[in-house]
Amino acid sequence: MNDRVRVEISGSLATVTLNRADKHNGMDMAMLDAVRGAAARLRKDKRVRTVLLRGDGPSFCAGLDFKSVFGSARAMVTGFAALRSPVRNRFQDWSMAWREVPAPVIACIHGNCFGAGIQLALGADVRIATPDAKLSVMESKWGLIPDMGGAALLRELVPIDLAKELAMSGRILSGAEAHELGLVSHVAGDPVDAAHKLAAEFETRSPDAVAAAKFLMQDAFDSGETGALAAERRWQRKLIGSRNQRIAVARNLENKDLPYGPRRIGA
Repeated sequence: MNDRVRVEISGSLATVTLNRADKHNGMDMAMLDAVRGAAARLRKDKRVRTVLLRGDGPSFCAGLDFKSVFGSARAMVTGFAALRSPVRNRFQDWSMAWREVPAPVIACIHGNCFGAGIQLALGADVRIATPDAKLSVMESKWGLIPDMGGAALLRELVPIDLAKELAMSGRILSGAEAHELGLVSHVAGDPVDAAHKLAAEFETRSPDAVAAAKFLMQDAFDSGETGALAAERRWQRKLIGSRNQRIAVARNLENKDLPYGPRRIGA
């Protein structure tokens, strides 16, 4: 971890804050590695029930800091080498690693959310944006395509014609427009406050059921009917009869305010 990202844990809530406000949280190599490190750390922390992703200062994340990355020979070599990787590379970890955290991840979007920024937000499970936030798949402006998980993530949210249009045009959408298109889950004047309320709602459910629901939906959306049904069976086997599932039954049938035990899914 480095000073590009702050990770704060309060009770069961983890807040991950991009900490480069003077650059609108533009992503440089140090921030890339700090975000990846934060995801790896929180993936293993059984205390965490919800993760908030947010940006300090005027923006969530204005995208790749081109002056920093393209002005460094070492960074350029690292980038080209990553494109030769036969498996998911470190740049794709920026967004995709959050899908492996066994807890809901909520992106709180304000200000600019461009390029690498929108790809990070797409890696979250839920996106809450201010109505006047600005979002764009902006890589075409720089003669590039989204390559930090954007293609894998966009296909779950919008039809292919819209994904193509956004990637080819680099058009800037308001938070309200992004919500209408399905890129944003909710619109709120204060995304962090709205995220806290959603986190409190998740807290009322078994942490194992919440984690399994996240992984089930990811498995099912990537599969055909046979694969989706197999995923249902696989994840349900992990839950039925478990300690937290028995607690959930007692909370509902016996009206007992029992605390849930530590999360086992993803542990």
